Amino acid sequence: MTITDTASPTTNNSGPENRWANQARPSTAAGWIRRAAEVSTILAADAVERDNANQPPFAEVQLLKNSGLVTLLGPAGHGGGGETWDTAYRVIREVARGDGSIGQLLGYHYLWAWAARLVATEDQISAVEELYTTNNLLFGGAVNPRDSDLIIVEEGDELVFTGHKSFSTGGRVSDLTVLEGILEGTDTHIFAIVPTEQPAIVFGNDWNNLGQRLTESGSVDIRGVRVDWASAAGFVGKVFQPLVYNTLNVPTIQLVFANFYLGIAQGAIATATEYTREKTRSWPYGGDNKPSAGEEWYLLEGYGELASKLWADEALIDKAGAEISAVLHAPRETLTERRRGEIAVLIAAAKLRIAEDGLEATTKVFELTGARASSNTVGLDIFWRNLRTHTLHDPLPYKKREVGQYVLLNEIPEPSWYT
Repeated sequence: MTITDTASPTTNNSGPENRWANQARPSTAAGWIRRAAEVSTILAADAVERDNANQPPFAEVQLLKNSGLVTLLGPAGHGGGGETWDTAYRVIREVARGDGSIGQLLGYHYLWAWAARLVATEDQISAVEELYTTNNLLFGGAVNPRDSDLIIVEEGDELVFTGHKSFSTGGRVSDLTVLEGILEGTDTHIFAIVPTEQPAIVFGNDWNNLGQRLTESGSVDIRGVRVDWASAAGFVGKVFQPLVYNTLNVPTIQLVFANFYLGIAQGAIATATEYTREKTRSWPYGGDNKPSAGEEWYLLEGYGELASKLWADEALIDKAGAEISAVLHAPRETLTERRRGEIAVLIAAAKLRIAEDGLEATTKVFELTGARASSNTVGLDIFWRNLRTHTLHDPLPYKKREVGQYVLLNEIPEPSWYT
């Protein structure tokens, strides 16, 4: 089953054939991961063709909505899955095995759907979670810290956001967009969640990069988006209420990255091994000729080495997922700076390992499949292109330094937009 040309960008109930229409939603973490695997299989069927077409992934987002994955973290009382981040990370990974772009979209959605819990008041959290869960809405975000902040002007009881961002994942396919800016004349940063479909949000439609092509990550102009002061996340009487918990946004998204990196690498290995079993020919000039590729010692050694590295990476990523999930679902007031820093270091280690091992895997698979596998009809390059593109998000040497400072000096990293 493929999903090309099957969904409308204007409805929430049309789209790809909804194989889950008459099925109850999963009630366990294992059930949700199986549901994600079904989605991944559908996506994998025409991932290369859709990547080449480079069209906004409305159909793919509808698939996520129909499957229930969009509301995985939403409260059960509003029809959501009521699941934990530990499960969400594994779901992201599973979806990314079939399509790295859609794994990224889902991961960013989970982060921004949780943004209210990270910084908002209890009343704001309740309102946001009811809104997106009840209506099955997808989040995007225009919060690229490498660009200048959006400027926020106070006009009575309203805040007006204006500015430009060169990256904004989710773009046109999102229903809600998270904005962040600085209040003019102050050093006060403000987050707000706004409807994506409005004249004051203008997307550049200019995302045409090497990989992760279906993430709608191009530029956006914010031209006077108006938000009530009451919707400024975490503000009471126009004063922000700070917690260490507020700073979990970056470790949370960094582990989102690690999980869809792992999913992409796992997808590469799965695709390559299938090709090797079915099409790769043994080498007839080695003096120890084998009747089939499956008996070639260098192929067995190569796949063994790559799989071993990814299994080790998965164990580290799962450990990090369990630890940050525990604090994300604990009372917000209980998180200490030290615990936050320890988790950030663990996530840095997990991310740097899967980035390096994943890039090795997505490159080495060509050596293990053979020259004919370089054909564009096979599409093995999509895994390397996707991983190579997003692993440039922030420099790995800084992650290595964070781990080194912790190990050698017992120092935890200072919270920043990238740590």
